[in-house]
Amino acid sequence: MIELKTFEQFGNVELEDFKPKPTAKTPGQVEASRILWSSEDNKTKIGIWECSEGTFTADRTSAAEFCHILYGKASVINHDGNGQRELSRGDLLVLPKGWKGEWTVHEKVKKLFIIQE
Repeated sequence: MIELKTFEQFGNVELEDFKPKPTAKTPGQVEASRILWSSEDNKTKIGIWECSEGTFTADRTSAAEFCHILYGKASVINHDGNGQRELSRGDLLVLPKGWKGEWTVHEKVKKLFIIQE
């Protein structure tokens, strides 16, 4: 039997255990995340992520990511310096498989993410 799952009030999901962002370019930048659901083959994951202000690099060479910004402000830019996008509450960002670039978090960001290998 297939179990249906529903989730509400993503913005109210409390994250704990903030740790230094491994790819941070800004000293002291921290992040936390929580997986809410993953497929049986573990190729699709849905979760919540939160990050403090600063800049970090990101690499989506092995999976696509869909990001729904719940609150905060950030910008992303492709690794070649093109395609900058500004993000804020309510925005949906699609990072296709193969994307590499940089995030700058201007105000603490919380997002719902879906990662698809």
